[in-house]
This record gives sequence, C-alpha cells and structure tokens, in this order.
Amino acid sequence: MKFYDCKTAPSPRRVRVYLAEKGLELETVQVDLGSGEQFSEAFRKINPDCVVPVLELDDGRCISEVLAICSYLEELHPEPAMFGNTAEEHAAVLMWNAKAEQQGLSGMADAFRNSSKALMNNALPGPDSYQQIPELAERGRERVGKFFERLDDQLADNEYIAGDFYSLADITALALVDFAAWIKISVPEDARNLARWYAAVSGRPSASA
Repeated sequence: MKFYDCKTAPSPRRVRVYLAEKGLELETVQVDLGSGEQFSEAFRKINPDCVVPVLELDDGRCISEVLAICSYLEELHPEPAMFGNTAEEHAAVLMWNAKAEQQGLSGMADAFRNSSKALMNNALPGPDSYQQIPELAERGRERVGKFFERLDDQLADNEYIAGDFYSLADITALALVDFAAWIKISVPEDARNLARWYAAVSGRPSASA
C-alpha cells in the first residue's frame, strides 16, 4: 500500500497518528499542497477531489477520506482497537469523531480558508474555485470556540473523548486543537478538562507523527 500525505495538513496527520498507534509503516508520498501539486493531472488520477490523505491499495484502487482509510486499516489490523471494543464504544467513537469533524474541523477550515491570502480563490478544498467569505472566517472561529466548550463538558466525566479509552475521536480532536493553535484559536483558559486531556494525548509518542 502507498499513503499520500502532506506534513503540514491536519487531515493526513490524523492518519499518521493512527498509523503510529497501530505500529504500522506504509510507503509514503508527500504531496506539496503549497505548490498546488494536488491539482496536477497525475494526482487527479489518484483522487479527483484533489485532497489528501489517500491510501492506494496494492491493486491500484484508492481510498480517500480519513474515516474510510482508518476503517479499512482497522479491519486488517484490529489491535489495538481504535474504534472501541463493543458496539456501544464503536458508536460513541463514530459519533464523537463526526462531531469533531462537523463542529470543530469544519469551523476551523472556514476560519482558515476564508482568511488566508494564499487561498483567496480556494475557500473550499477540491478542484473547483470558490471565493472567500470573510464573515465565514469569523463564524468559523466562533464555532471552534463553542466546540472547545462542548469538549470540556464531555471530558468532565470521561478520560478520553468517547469514554475511558483512546480512539480515533481523540486523534481527530488532537488535530483540531493543534491546528487551531496554529491559526491563533486558543483553548479557553477555564477549560480545565480539555487542558488535562490535551496534555495526556499530546504526550503520547504517536502525537509527533
């Protein structure tokens, strides 16, 4: 298998952290998003959506989207379990992973992509051109702040995002917190539960992947 990555982007980082937790090593190809390599004819054949990450299988078929890639690898390598060990845990992981994507990462993407000068004509990822909407940047920042508050509440009674076990939901939330800091969106000072969780998950060896 071959993994198409970009070291500076949060989405492929989620897969790298997942791979590190599993102890898996894959042949990796870096895609230079800054130079627009994702829009090249060669990469469009790999993923017409022009985004990373992508997992290319040995037979040439390609899987894109973080959840699809990690789900596929989980079937092949079920231990350690990153989606929980029971039906209830599995549902909780998928639920909180979706919340982190829809409420957190989506808001962060709006904040970043609608304010970065380098993305003036690419306010949405993918092959099509969309103009920035500055109001969406402000709303995105607010959405991320609200989601941080929600995570803090969730972590008041749970060691990790989906319960008492580390999972894909934690990886997604870790990527959110780290990239949010990069664009100067801070975790609320009074979010003690979130701070405790972040110290724990960012200290795991996989977090440096």
